Amino acid sequence: MNLTWMLERSARTFPHTQAIVSDLGTLDYSQLLSASRRAAAVFQAAGVSAGDRVGVMTYNTPAFAIAAFGLWRAGATLVPINHKFTAHEVGYVAAHAGLRLIVTDEDLAPRAREGAPSARILTTTDDASGEFDQLVATSEEWDGVEVEPDAIAQVLYTSGTTSSPKGCLHSHAGLANVPAYTTAAVGLRRDDRFLIAMPIWHASPLNNWFLSMIYLGGTVVLLKEYHPVGFLETIQKHGVTAFFGAPIAYLAPLKVLPTVGASLADFDLSSVRLWAYGGAPLGAETVSLLESAYGSDCFYQVYGMSEMGPVGAALYPSEQRVRAGSIGAGGMPGVDIRVVGADASDVAGGEVGELWMRSATRMIGYLDAPEATEAAFVGDWYRTGDLARLDEDGYLYIVDRLKDVVISGGENVYSPEVEDALRAHPSITDSAVIGRPHPEWGETVVAVLEAADDVLLDDVREFLADRLARYKIPRELIVREALPRTPSGKIMKHVLRAELVDA
Repeated sequence: MNLTWMLERSARTFPHTQAIVSDLGTLDYSQLLSASRRAAAVFQAAGVSAGDRVGVMTYNTPAFAIAAFGLWRAGATLVPINHKFTAHEVGYVAAHAGLRLIVTDEDLAPRAREGAPSARILTTTDDASGEFDQLVATSEEWDGVEVEPDAIAQVLYTSGTTSSPKGCLHSHAGLANVPAYTTAAVGLRRDDRFLIAMPIWHASPLNNWFLSMIYLGGTVVLLKEYHPVGFLETIQKHGVTAFFGAPIAYLAPLKVLPTVGASLADFDLSSVRLWAYGGAPLGAETVSLLESAYGSDCFYQVYGMSEMGPVGAALYPSEQRVRAGSIGAGGMPGVDIRVVGADASDVAGGEVGELWMRSATRMIGYLDAPEATEAAFVGDWYRTGDLARLDEDGYLYIVDRLKDVVISGGENVYSPEVEDALRAHPSITDSAVIGRPHPEWGETVVAVLEAADDVLLDDVREFLADRLARYKIPRELIVREALPRTPSGKIMKHVLRAELVDA
């Protein structure tokens, strides 16, 4: 199977169903199929051949969907590019992936041109007047080439939270399984109107949610860029039924609305039947806060890795409070999970080990990185680099990244536990915990905070005293206006380490 089959099947079955809804334009399935065929002709005329890699750096716009399916129909490989990248970062991806053509929003084009001066730039605009838009509008349809299932469909760059991004090579056949597994895990439906407000070029919005809607014949609602108020207005305006976001996407409106004299009660969110989040588990207090604020007990947590498609595990609504902090019991349908020790054998219940996963969605490997690829795999298994604990009922708890364990005085301090306790403080919006080298203790625990008000170390330590063992409580607090994040909402601890530890 290849990814163009999904669109063709839905266009045959539901030609007049809305495929893409956006304030920038709406396309039904027959129109999206036609546009993708014309985009394929544009790429062919630009010299793109089967197997070539082409960058797409846009906001959440219909042009992204048209370009993606046009590339796949032409037999080319989609390389999604972070629209917040600097020119230098664009240059890294362009050089690493060998990009000779990039489709980009017009206001992002200067960065694309500076970062990739040898690449041809095709622009798209909100009013469809960009060069790419005009070429697609005036081209004849092309059926494209026959694409084998094992052909590479995407080079999906990791978020780079711990190191330089690596390019995950994903085949058509592998990615074609992602919507099936996702749909089975959370119960997506053909009549869903799924809001994509997180960047569509990111692994989960693109493959879990965008492709799932195309797979089902459902409707994708695109919000060009996330904004706390615009997010709520879009749900109300377009009758959204499902949404996925990082925890910060849910928490931000609760902070922003009071500053503009509004509240969640001012928006009609009754159409939403499924709220999904990922990027980090939530504690019971945060879950309770969100369920109360959004008037819903239909929250799902999904856990996955770019290297896996992404698929992984899911925590269901009835488990959100009683299993708070868990990523779920075992893998989602189609995913096998183990927790293993240093000798690669399964650890006993309650012990901590590395989480391994296997699935038909797993990447082929990293682009031009044979050593990293070899290190990531053990047979069919992918080594996630996440440390996890399996409880007596089979529920998995991520305790840390291998690189994020702080070892202080011989004790392992798992940063997510400390971060979750810090978030419960009424003046703290979010936190990141890292270790700073210490001559006596090995490392000392440092908390970098986003705080609504000035907070004092002594006050926070007192607040944490009955929540955490003494060795886990931060010895140093650093308050920032904002933590460094990827566009998907993940905190980039390597940036903090470079600034606070490695400098």
